[in-house]
Amino acid sequence: MTSYPGLAGLLLLAAWSGAALAGDAAEGRRVAERWCSSCHVAGSRAGTDAVPTLATIARDPKKGPGWAREWLQSPHPPMPDPNLTRREADDVIAYLESLAR
Repeated sequence: MTSYPGLAGLLLLAAWSGAALAGDAAEGRRVAERWCSSCHVAGSRAGTDAVPTLATIARDPKKGPGWAREWLQSPHPPMPDPNLTRREADDVIAYLESLAR
């Protein structure tokens, strides 16, 4: 019998990655309205003209779930650190994905 430990690791990583992205878009919208709407347009709350809307960010082909997770976990000035839990970050990413459609 042939063993493929690398393949098993990849399958485990793929399964974990999928689970990590299984956020709740509706809850993500609420989190975004609470933490992001002072600058970005988030849901029904208007931001400022100086930064892109969350829909614009979501539709940017250079940005995806990996980018969003990185940005949410280690934001850069002038963006303040929202200090989101992993679940909140998953929810915001699900919300961004819903805006991209």
